[in-house]
Amino acid sequence: MLSYASSLVSYQRLQTLEVKIGDLLLGNGHPIRVQTMTTTDTMDTLATVEQSIRCIEAGAELVRITAPSKKEAENLQVIKDELRKRGYHTPLVADIHFTPNAAEIAARIVEKVRVNPGNYVDKKKFEFIEYTDADYVEEIDRIRERFTPLVKICKEYGTAMRIGTNHGSLSDRIMSRYGDTPMGMVESAMEFLRIARGESYHNIVLSMKSSNPLVMVQAYRLLVKIMKEEFNACYPLHLGVTEAGDGEDGRIKSAIGIGTLLEDGIGDTIRVSLTEDPEFEIPVCKDIVSRYNTRTPSSPIPAIEKMPYDPYQYRRRTTRPISNIGEGHVPVVVADMKERPDLKPADFSSIGYRYDAVTDKWNIADAAADYVYTGRNILEFALPGTLKVLVDQKTWIDAPDKDKYYPVFSFADYYNSTGPRSAQMNFVMMDVADITSWTAMIELMLKDGSVVCCLKTSATPSMMHVRRFMIEMMAQGVQRPVIISVETQQGNIDQQLIHFSTEAGALMLDGMGDGLWLWNNEEKLENIKVSGRTYLEVKDNYQFLNNTAFSILQATRTRISKTEYISCPSCGRTLFDLQETTAKIRNVTHHLKGVKIAIMGCIVNGPGEMADADFGYVGSGPGKITLYKGKEVVKRSVDSDVAVEELILLLKDSGAWIEP
Repeated sequence: MLSYASSLVSYQRLQTLEVKIGDLLLGNGHPIRVQTMTTTDTMDTLATVEQSIRCIEAGAELVRITAPSKKEAENLQVIKDELRKRGYHTPLVADIHFTPNAAEIAARIVEKVRVNPGNYVDKKKFEFIEYTDADYVEEIDRIRERFTPLVKICKEYGTAMRIGTNHGSLSDRIMSRYGDTPMGMVESAMEFLRIARGESYHNIVLSMKSSNPLVMVQAYRLLVKIMKEEFNACYPLHLGVTEAGDGEDGRIKSAIGIGTLLEDGIGDTIRVSLTEDPEFEIPVCKDIVSRYNTRTPSSPIPAIEKMPYDPYQYRRRTTRPISNIGEGHVPVVVADMKERPDLKPADFSSIGYRYDAVTDKWNIADAAADYVYTGRNILEFALPGTLKVLVDQKTWIDAPDKDKYYPVFSFADYYNSTGPRSAQMNFVMMDVADITSWTAMIELMLKDGSVVCCLKTSATPSMMHVRRFMIEMMAQGVQRPVIISVETQQGNIDQQLIHFSTEAGALMLDGMGDGLWLWNNEEKLENIKVSGRTYLEVKDNYQFLNNTAFSILQATRTRISKTEYISCPSCGRTLFDLQETTAKIRNVTHHLKGVKIAIMGCIVNGPGEMADADFGYVGSGPGKITLYKGKEVVKRSVDSDVAVEELILLLKDSGAWIEP
């Protein structure tokens, strides 16, 4: 436990072994590498080559290409030759799932192969099997016999390998012994790693991917712990959130999972899996990585003598709630609207409140902010009862309704002032950059039950300082609720989403937040363009901040306010237009709060990769779709022209549908 705690007080990259992938060096302190995967049919050589070039020119340092069978594996040679002929020498990675023979062919051609332990040898039928210890050893021997030939080929040809576990594709054997858990993910990879080490083969990268950032983070942390204990060494780690989706949600979910681990110093290469063209993944990867490749060890933060929480298991921090903030309540969202002094009822539609002047009624959305900060402004109209107003303390003194308005103080003003305060709730903004003030902050929170802590920091790395202060709060028995306050001065939308998601999401994954308060510099906010095409833009900054806060809470599974989509990136295996279909399904189901719908391009990313989805839409053949409820097939070979309508019927039959 303490070995992990050391990474929480000073930023440092995890020391990993060095892996050679062609001419590219990975791990052992080398820069964090960015990569992506082609979406073309591998047998379409020209399309695959041209898309690979677009990815390389966007900045991809590795390009992965699917090889589901022997013919695609053999065609990798043609693709590689054409790329080399055109002057591109970026290492290629063959993506293998069910076909060991294809892996053995590809390992003689490309610089790296990726195998999934869950389906490389084992078959998945969602069956529970009782194994004796002897039975289990026999199964491992069977895996060794089938996997060792690939290891020997890789060793002979100098080919690197990624042992890539996916949360949703754990084998029935692993599921039967370990369950659908991070430990099951780790053991699935470790079985293959032990076999490779037995052959003195070490040119290996590992991954622990999941569509759920919490499961992903716990699995990687656990993998590092177990490798250190068993080998006294760590292999390089490839980070990614599977089936993250598209747009803002895909970026937020990816940044939470990847960024949380990179903050811990874990990770040597990343891929952001978006349901978009692969070259659009690269700018997001580069924005994430740019936070770390130039980061130096941070200034010392007080050492941790004893960890007050388990980083390998989620548990929300214990608090004494105040009003609707804290234990027993979902995390709240504070909308920051201080920059607009002439607020009108129509402005509140940006944060989930739509006013109907005819009926004099407010319509409240699922993603409606709980508090709004107006700074020095008292509103001249009545708000719905669910929305409370935060104002500066001097403004609060003149507020007509002390049950509707609550004061915001700086820590210094609250600690030193004897002026008027709310008898119910006082929001105190604490900058934890000044470590010398921690004792006074703790003392205040221990004796004053009206304080809601709004934690921020002007120090860097900022998340590390806030987390360390919250560890101190836990160690001292402070149970005041905490609102995570994050500001960004970043320019474009990607950078702001990544900053908010990493700084706030990492803390939420460790159970440390009771609310979010995000703010930015609207004048600096830039839309995103790639190759002259705008693919992410903000038209309303207040709506952007509010949606981002709710999306972070949704991705960390701490507050569900909308439909969740588990959507794989397109690849050469995809059997329909994934981007168009995802957009179509979202258009007709986005109002189904709390329902999780998986949209999978093929059976490789089928029932296993859907993991905890409620419903699944999976490509099963050209123009054909299989519909799932949970992991159970409900309809097979549905024509893709009517499959979305059939999905709606399934939702209705299952009682999950409500009219929009």
